[in-house]
Amino acid sequence: MIGLALVWCTIPTVLPVPPFFLLRGPRVSAAINNVHNIDCIEGMQSLATGSVDLVFADPPFNIGYDYDVYQDNLESDDYLKWTSGWIEQVVRVLKDNGTFWLAIGDEYAAEMKVLMQREFGLTCRSWVIWYYTFGVNCKRKFNRSHAHLFHMVKDSKQFTFNTSEIRVPSARQLVYGDKRANPKGRLPDDTWVLRPQDLPAGFTADDDTWYFPRVAGTFKERLGVHGCQMPEQLLGRIIRASSDPGELVMDPFTGSGTTLAVAKKLQRDYLGFELSEQYIDAVENRLQQITPGDDLDGAPEPQISAPSTANGRQLGSKPKKKTPVNTDQPSLPGLDV
Repeated sequence: MIGLALVWCTIPTVLPVPPFFLLRGPRVSAAINNVHNIDCIEGMQSLATGSVDLVFADPPFNIGYDYDVYQDNLESDDYLKWTSGWIEQVVRVLKDNGTFWLAIGDEYAAEMKVLMQREFGLTCRSWVIWYYTFGVNCKRKFNRSHAHLFHMVKDSKQFTFNTSEIRVPSARQLVYGDKRANPKGRLPDDTWVLRPQDLPAGFTADDDTWYFPRVAGTFKERLGVHGCQMPEQLLGRIIRASSDPGELVMDPFTGSGTTLAVAKKLQRDYLGFELSEQYIDAVENRLQQITPGDDLDGAPEPQISAPSTANGRQLGSKPKKKTPVNTDQPSLPGLDV
């Protein structure tokens, strides 16, 4: 009989859950489906090796953002040392076929990619650019309107990637109604466009790109306690692609709780760590209002649209009838004949 080691850890948490029960096996027993008020490195150190299926991390960017409990202005060397510490724990708790998504800004994107690949042996499957407007206004450089999303895996040959869950209609389908088009659509590009003007109530989009509106202050989805709230539709794409129902999704920097909320809606187990009690109060309230299977907040995905073409037509539209032209009379300037 295999012996089981029980380790008690006193962990302050807003939610009335028991301490961690760590099993020498592939899963954590307790503490899942909760967010814990603890430093993420300490929290992950309490988890069993190889116990998590998917990690999504949106850490502080070290750009001087005014968090309520965290100092976001470390010296670069200190920030990278801290980053190496928490990524080390992410890699340890991930299953061998697990997936790690990292959201980060320009300042440290290159360093983090090199760190993940060279120091921890992860493979980068995609370097996604998330483009949005309502970005950061700058005075002495071009305005920032993007973030980086690194899709990393432990095993480049064995990892979850559910293509059927994330396919989008192709231009052949939307513009031309081409029968040769794959009826299942195509995989999204590695540039994800998020523009608030492309909401269903806004302007018509110019192409067949997915649109995840950035969570602006006036949006219903906005919680109002965290300035860097992620849109649910973006996390929806990541969680659908990189995990299956019933698997465990972890967010070491829970923030506004979007990762956990989307995981619960998509019927995954979830686990989060967060230093701010204020954020945890908001996350707890958010999670209590969710029932597994609920729709994701935000604009529908994908936002289907297509450009007009000179001779083509959108799928489902009727061809325009041409007006007969009297060739015996000269055409007026500007008249289409």
